[in-house]
Amino acid sequence: MKVVVITSGGLDSTVLLHHHHTGKRDEVRALAIDYGQRHRRELGFAEINATKLNVPFEVANVKSLRDLLPGSSQTSSNVAVPHGRYDEESMKATVVPNRNMILLSIAIGHAIAHKFEAVSYAAHAGDHAIYPDCREEFVNALEQAALLADWIPIKIMRPFVHTTKAGIVKVGDGLGVNFLSTYSCYEGGAIHCGKCGTCVERIMAFKEAGVPDPTKYLDSDYWKHCVEPAKS
Repeated sequence: MKVVVITSGGLDSTVLLHHHHTGKRDEVRALAIDYGQRHRRELGFAEINATKLNVPFEVANVKSLRDLLPGSSQTSSNVAVPHGRYDEESMKATVVPNRNMILLSIAIGHAIAHKFEAVSYAAHAGDHAIYPDCREEFVNALEQAALLADWIPIKIMRPFVHTTKAGIVKVGDGLGVNFLSTYSCYEGGAIHCGKCGTCVERIMAFKEAGVPDPTKYLDSDYWKHCVEPAKS
């Protein structure tokens, strides 16, 4: 199948890229999207992985969305990035309004233009509590629209939608993903902060998966405060 993979340079989408590419399962194009996110550093990692796999790579430049979609910690510098577990109420501050609708629409257009058959993105089981546009019913509805958007029907694939973050780490480990070539931190610094939701989720996923985490964190112990004490 010919698949456009939306890749951010993060752990999930990097594993997804390898998933589609391994064994030449699919013909792949990698598409990253610069929407002015605080953690734009991730885009460089997206290019590194696409280049390593010899996959065509492009960046959609829609940085003006940063000003059009304020109110999120990822698009507004005056909104602090929340620290803690990924499934906490405070993490809603990281929601970028209608982001997946926009990103998927761009990828669908890219797929149609290149006569590809599908778009794949890395929504996973842990996303649903915080991000409404990662829910299965949302993507099902969008896919129905994609089938009508052009004479070329486009399928929306989400192979990890029922997989936990730890499960994705295990898949990536099995595929030989170099996790040092992925970037997850919502703070956007040169070194993962270890405190934001994605850093905490990343640390805990490696531990749950039983896979060594090669990532350097500014605070490698903060995650321990996010784990509920065992009940006696």
